[in-house]
Amino acid sequence: MAALGLAAFLSAAMSAVVCPGEVMAGPGQKAGSQMPLPLKVDKTHVVNSRGERVRLRGVNAPDLAWSSDGEGHRVIKAMEVALNDWHANIIRLPLSLDRWFGKAPHQKDGGKSYRVVVHQAVELCASHRSYIILDLHETHVGEWGKNLGYHCMPDRTSLDFWKEVAETYKNHPAVIFDLFNEPNHVSWEVWQHGGKVNETLKDKSEHEYETAGMQAMLDTVRATGAKNVVIVGGLNFASDLSWFKKGNRLDDRGGNGMLYAFHWYGVKGESMAQRVVGIEKVVKSLPVIVSEFGSGLRESDKRFTPEAHEQAEQWLRQVLQVLEDGQCNWVAWSMHSGAFPCLITDSKFTPSPWFGSWVQKALLGKLPRYEKPR
Repeated sequence: MAALGLAAFLSAAMSAVVCPGEVMAGPGQKAGSQMPLPLKVDKTHVVNSRGERVRLRGVNAPDLAWSSDGEGHRVIKAMEVALNDWHANIIRLPLSLDRWFGKAPHQKDGGKSYRVVVHQAVELCASHRSYIILDLHETHVGEWGKNLGYHCMPDRTSLDFWKEVAETYKNHPAVIFDLFNEPNHVSWEVWQHGGKVNETLKDKSEHEYETAGMQAMLDTVRATGAKNVVIVGGLNFASDLSWFKKGNRLDDRGGNGMLYAFHWYGVKGESMAQRVVGIEKVVKSLPVIVSEFGSGLRESDKRFTPEAHEQAEQWLRQVLQVLEDGQCNWVAWSMHSGAFPCLITDSKFTPSPWFGSWVQKALLGKLPRYEKPR
């Protein structure tokens, strides 16, 4: 399928407002017909074309991962609230491979209306002097239109996706590409270079498919001439940075650099103190974006007790404090009342008191310093 050519008529703008020691895109401020300054990675930081450090903080707006119309364009409204009222300066937009090409059930237009919503989201962020991450989130396991969901790795049709997305948005200064949401249950060799993936689906059936690997996806993006910053997540659902910490890298000659994704939810096999020390160390040596994090318990959860809920909230506040103290780039999950952990509780976008309210305070510069209970 030919590239859509939307980049030719995307018009939007961003500039920057000065914060202590950094530059941040200005949330909620429309900028006429100017175009934003492009980004690149410089050592451990993101900088703009003037060499000024840019710090990215925002939310995930996930509707397009599972909905072909953004749930009646609810996704656009959620983004408007995040940009205008919460002062996010970046939105992560999870996308579906099948829906982009019009292969999901009930799609009749080859994905045209889906891609229009993506275009609207890009234009909205740019016009609000903010950035947007296009994230390959939902894929299939070798057969179009079937088993849509979250998988270990994307199959080889991901190359078609990134060729078209990159051609459409190449060098658009508002756009960052996130190659694949959460790689898992493969070796680092398969993660990097591709190969066979064996996966057990929710119905317990076994599927084998071929993944192209992260290097081939990155090469596909760069072959279009797109220099956009790219985000790459490691194994264990984008929570394992060990391969990068050893000095390993994908080959990104010709691009504006890579950010390494870290998804921060529960602590697996280590204490909170150990995880905090690890994060504090890694952000000093690698350009990291915490592109998902969140906490909380549904009242329907069997583990729910007032004490457990309070513990989850305290965990979240400590994570936010670490991210703020480290001047980290971060994107909270999610600006949806049904995609847990939830930043909002209803269709009016009311911040959840245990999670969204704290993220909102952080974005507004009103986050009280967290002091661990004695």
